[in-house]
Amino acid sequence: MANTTTIQISNVLKKDLDSFKDYERETYAEVIDKLILIAKENEESKLELSEETLAGVKEAREDIAKGRVYTSSQLKKELGL
Repeated sequence: MANTTTIQISNVLKKDLDSFKDYERETYAEVIDKLILIAKENEESKLELSEETLAGVKEAREDIAKGRVYTSSQLKKELGL
């Protein structure tokens, strides 16, 4: 058996964890593992770029490759700064 520990949680939190159980005899360790997995997947999905962003990056790379860019010095000169 894996190493285990005991934690204290409020009755409200216990009830919340109960609501995440898929079946009656699911352990709290299984519920917590499931919630951690969901949280990690959620964080990873935030790191994914939208189709719109990916299209913008592609367009910017094409602009750079074709020389359609300005240096900061050129911009300052053009803007009179």
